[in-house]
Amino acid sequence: MSAAWEAEDGFVRPGGGLGLIDAIRNRYLLKLLVRKELRVRYRGSVLGMLWSYVKPAVQFAVFYFAVGVFLGMNRAVPNFPLYLFSGIIAINFFNEAFGNATRAVVGNSALVKKIYLPRQLFCVSSVYVAGAHFVPQLVVLLVGSFAMGWRPGPLNLLAGLGGFAILTLLALGLGLLFGAINVLVRDAENLVDLIAMVVSWTSPVLYHWKNVWEVLGGGAGWTIYQLNPITPAIELFHYCFWAPTRGVTYESVPGLPLWAMIAAAASVAVLAFGEAVFRKLDGRFAQEL
Repeated sequence: MSAAWEAEDGFVRPGGGLGLIDAIRNRYLLKLLVRKELRVRYRGSVLGMLWSYVKPAVQFAVFYFAVGVFLGMNRAVPNFPLYLFSGIIAINFFNEAFGNATRAVVGNSALVKKIYLPRQLFCVSSVYVAGAHFVPQLVVLLVGSFAMGWRPGPLNLLAGLGGFAILTLLALGLGLLFGAINVLVRDAENLVDLIAMVVSWTSPVLYHWKNVWEVLGGGAGWTIYQLNPITPAIELFHYCFWAPTRGVTYESVPGLPLWAMIAAAASVAVLAFGEAVFRKLDGRFAQEL
């Protein structure tokens, strides 16, 4: 007996399968898409995957001298280079995963128009590619952390995994949402670029949370700041890679465990909503493209 979402002639109605679950189950197709995206991105490139090191290195150097040296954060925050880089690789992963997932369906329009497969695969593969770029940066961060006497405990490591999970779920959920909208309205890409710029500066990447506390205090402004899921995720990265290093006297963000749980719940909710919108619009993709 056919499933409810399967037509009588055996064809699958777009958007009627298990959606994201189907995409994750199709590991072979996912592997092919990830490999294809990496090859296309670095086709004709001399450095290839080395750009995973070059781009964050240049970004780190610019921010370190602009914020660390010229604005004095290097003196205010112990081991500021490590603090800065742990935030940079986290926000870079989110921005890349979110941005690429938004463009994934349109970028694979040839496949969308020719064959049917779970279209969520395109967004998931973009997140995987962002993860492939994240790993080399993480290796550099670990080397720097060990050089600064990194001695993490189980709770530190768990915080790092939790922060990464929050960023992954949030990026995928937003990528599904804006990726579906982008098929209908190409302005979504530009909006995503603006969001990426805003979150880079409204999260504690270039500054310490105390700078925000001194301005906002513990009122409504502070609550709104912490309700951004990326903010607790970045703090979890700091707690994992920066806090257990030599010379750091760590002062936790007030209520960080609670804010982290709220961020995790919000990321799951965004993923569910993004998937629902994606499935709703899925049947129109081939026609619109």
